[in-house]
Amino acid sequence: MSLETAQQQVEKISEQIRQYNHEYYVLDQPSVPDAEYDRLMRELIAIETEFPALKSIDSPSQKVGGEALKAFTQVTHQLPMLSLDNVFSQEEWQAFVTRINDRLASSKTLAFCAEPKLDGLAVSLRYEQGVLVQAATRGDGTTGENITENIRTIKSIPLKLMGTDYPAVLEVRGEVFMPKASFEQLNERAKAKGEKVFANPRNAAAGSLRQLDSKITAQRNLAFYAYGIGYVSDEGQAWLADSHFARLNQLKTVGMPMCPEVKFLANASECEAFYQDILNKRDALSYEIDGTVLKVDDIALQQQLGFVARAPRWATAYKFPAQEEITLLEDVEFQVGRTGAITPVARLKPVFVGGVTVSNATLHNQDEIDRLGLQKGDTVVIRRAGDVIPQVVSVVVERRPDDATPVVFPNACPVCDSPVTKPEGEAVLRCTGGLICGAQRKEAIKHFASRKAFDVDGLGDKLVEQLVDENLIATPADLFDLNELQFSSLERMGKKSAEKLVASLETAKKTTLAKFIYALGIREVGEATAANLANHYLTLDAVQQANRESLQSVSDVGEVVANNIATFFAQETNLAVIEKLLNAGVTWPALAVKSADEQPLTDQTFVLTGTLSQMGRNEAKAKLQALGAKVSGSVSAKTHYLVAGEKAGSKLTKAQDLGVTVLTEQDLVDLLSKHEA
Repeated sequence: MSLETAQQQVEKISEQIRQYNHEYYVLDQPSVPDAEYDRLMRELIAIETEFPALKSIDSPSQKVGGEALKAFTQVTHQLPMLSLDNVFSQEEWQAFVTRINDRLASSKTLAFCAEPKLDGLAVSLRYEQGVLVQAATRGDGTTGENITENIRTIKSIPLKLMGTDYPAVLEVRGEVFMPKASFEQLNERAKAKGEKVFANPRNAAAGSLRQLDSKITAQRNLAFYAYGIGYVSDEGQAWLADSHFARLNQLKTVGMPMCPEVKFLANASECEAFYQDILNKRDALSYEIDGTVLKVDDIALQQQLGFVARAPRWATAYKFPAQEEITLLEDVEFQVGRTGAITPVARLKPVFVGGVTVSNATLHNQDEIDRLGLQKGDTVVIRRAGDVIPQVVSVVVERRPDDATPVVFPNACPVCDSPVTKPEGEAVLRCTGGLICGAQRKEAIKHFASRKAFDVDGLGDKLVEQLVDENLIATPADLFDLNELQFSSLERMGKKSAEKLVASLETAKKTTLAKFIYALGIREVGEATAANLANHYLTLDAVQQANRESLQSVSDVGEVVANNIATFFAQETNLAVIEKLLNAGVTWPALAVKSADEQPLTDQTFVLTGTLSQMGRNEAKAKLQALGAKVSGSVSAKTHYLVAGEKAGSKLTKAQDLGVTVLTEQDLVDLLSKHEA
């Protein structure tokens, strides 16, 4: 075969395969059996193998995967990839519609575009002259990861758009997901090989998209549905329809697959019916969903409504209620936390609920167990909503077996056998062993090394447990006595890792007074309280010497917390650990009394919610506190400002209802810049 003939054959076969893909994935009307499709694909690959120069980036053969990458590069979205706010009830949905009408100052009936909320990963696909040239994850909404090679392997995504009627540059937004059947097959293969299975289809899709070897992605049978349009080149603006639903159909005509459940709805009441319909057929769908997405259909109205923080005002996710399932309570075990709290944990017969297999659930304390009337051997109802820790909701008493037994709390610590106590006014039992208790010791050191405390890079939970079990450390201060040889002697710890860890510990010695206080693990002294103590007393000595009355003059410190702080600094063992830390070289910059000019946000209360991409919530909190502001975790009538980042949820709604001033992340950046200048 000559090169010219081969080129003609490649073009002919490629066009035929694209047509078959369109029929199969977009129209859902395949015209040939799979065997014919496979025969054409093998023929195409054979010709391209003989004539490598004919293999183009938009060839259907590229869906088998290419050479493995060493890392993903970053992609900046020309238009931000926005997330969605949520509603969880009919009342919240109606409030959403009311807010839209109020903002538009109109009682005109609104039409909506509705679709199931796919449980996958949002991606953007950039086509230039009809050819797929780049694919990226959402990331933080501004910057994502370049996953082009992996996206090319997804059969339902066209490498070249159909026809010729499309803009020179067209960015398609949509969701990559793993169908239920593919997920089950993937896990069955993993089980057969003795490998770890994926918890749910979303995790499987995420893991598949982030494979550096696209050949692995190609084996995972991912799918894609388009849900919108991002950037479009200037000359293509006239191509765009003025309706969201119509735009999705435009995408369909150029070969993009669209969820078959997407509908145009004439009014808000039809959205309620759509929500119920999708909820009823949820289990019958071939893909996982966790709600519906409802969008104002008129593009001009979308633009008029605009955005709040990093979410559009014209769209929301109407989420399904928490998922529940019935299973068996096989046992109740007791865990010991950092502060000695003894927490009951339900050990359950594994059950699939809320998208994951659940085998444990929190029981909180004795009061909760009494409220439930729970006994070992009971049949229980488990609830899991989103990423919330699974909970035991109720007991199916009529299924209680004759051999069910009461849940009895221990009189001694299950780890160190020290006596347990129930402090007055508390609902939890506590071990009195302190650092002689292995569990408390481990948790205290994990807390000390955590990101918000000393931030010791490389010192993970498993390593801390090894160090304590090998009797190499008993307190956080002992970490600074360890050398590379001791670290490298541990299981799965090489010489390089040991060197890095020693270097991380050396770096961690330079901290702040607030972080030092927080790292000590004093009961009920979190980041904000630690910062308030540091800013109030300025030195560690002053904090240590403060009496209970003085401590209660600090913002957010009441009688109980003041007692916890004073008790901590009165114990010789704690003072010895502090002295050893200081002798090891732990230092922080000296603090000075700040004038009113240096703390212009004094008496101002801020609440941070959602994801802040430019600096992160921890950094934002620290900067606000440095300017004198109080940063609270909850919205109330006393809140002055709510800073709403990406995925801002119920706090934003409450702030709007209370009339609290809402700031975007950029508003916060501008405010900080103004006062820091």
